[in-house]
Amino acid sequence: MFEFVTAGESHGKTLVTIISGIPLGLEIDVDFINRELKRRQSGYGRGGRMKIESDQINVVSGVRFGKTLGSPITLLIENRDWPNWQEALSVEAREIGEKAKRVTRPRPGHADLAGALKYNTKDIRDILERSSARETTSRVAVGGVAKLLLRHFGTEIASHTTAIGRVKLPETSQYTFKDLLSVRESVDMRCIDSATELLMIEAVKSAHLAGDTLGGTFEVIVRGICPGLGSHVSWDRKLDGQIAQAVMSINAVKAVEIGAGAEGCRKPGSLFHDPIHYSPDQGEFYRSSNNAGGIEGGMSNGSDIVVRGHVKPIPTLRKPLKSVDVQTKETFDATYERSDTCVVPAAGVIAEAMVAIVLARSLLEKFGGDSLAETQRNYQGYLQQLHDY
Repeated sequence: MFEFVTAGESHGKTLVTIISGIPLGLEIDVDFINRELKRRQSGYGRGGRMKIESDQINVVSGVRFGKTLGSPITLLIENRDWPNWQEALSVEAREIGEKAKRVTRPRPGHADLAGALKYNTKDIRDILERSSARETTSRVAVGGVAKLLLRHFGTEIASHTTAIGRVKLPETSQYTFKDLLSVRESVDMRCIDSATELLMIEAVKSAHLAGDTLGGTFEVIVRGICPGLGSHVSWDRKLDGQIAQAVMSINAVKAVEIGAGAEGCRKPGSLFHDPIHYSPDQGEFYRSSNNAGGIEGGMSNGSDIVVRGHVKPIPTLRKPLKSVDVQTKETFDATYERSDTCVVPAAGVIAEAMVAIVLARSLLEKFGGDSLAETQRNYQGYLQQLHDY
């Protein structure tokens, strides 16, 4: 079973990730994973933290001569801001003074107050250090490993930004998967339409000048997934349910759609469902539309998997909202800490990683194998089964 666990605080010494279940023989392209981490840090509207960190992985176990051993893989990512936080996040017991940077004033829209109440702490730093989106750095690294695995089976994943605030990609826009790949390394908004992207940038500029923030929507598309991943037999094995949960777990994501989503649900059935055809030349079934987003009955159907995530505006505002001090119970204007104005392009990269993790796990669940060669043999046998159907 492909599993992973992350550890580390936002300003702690390092982020730690342990991945298990990857078969022996997968080549780990460190440069590729580091580029994925860099993509997460880019995007117009990111804040000052991205200028401090330059995320790169340090592989400390589970890989030999560039290939996986089948044993747990450990990845470390250094926090370069750590020297400024050694006193505040000290592991050793010590007197708690001003350098502890205690926080008693919860920020609206964050995990601060809910977490402080749940864990019964009056120092909100105990909560915010782990609830921070910094943790998603580790998930992007895991997603990089998952993408490397999926590539062996002909699967590619890309994302793009479809809306920032009220600025949206026109519904009439036509684009290909190649278009999505063309904006992959963009440091701006990763919108496939240049005119719309300029409007998005202007919207973010205006929000920043007003001391405000903006949310929006990203779309993730997966190409080259075989039919049959996931299952209809149990609620927790349904592929769309797993993807929705994985994308929903990303900080600031408030809604997830698959395929035509909410808009498609307003159509009559005759216009929503995708007609099925058969190609004798290719020896396979296909659909002439993809409102289902590549998943039917909790299983991949061979079409592109299409996932959209809707991201709320970042809650750390230079234009403060009201809150209440947990210690004194006095009302105050929420304080501003270094933050972003818009994170939608970065959220798309994180969503790519989460979707890749779900699909890699589903693929390994179906085709198994202690080595990559064994997994590939099982996969090829399944493709032959589909061809002979």
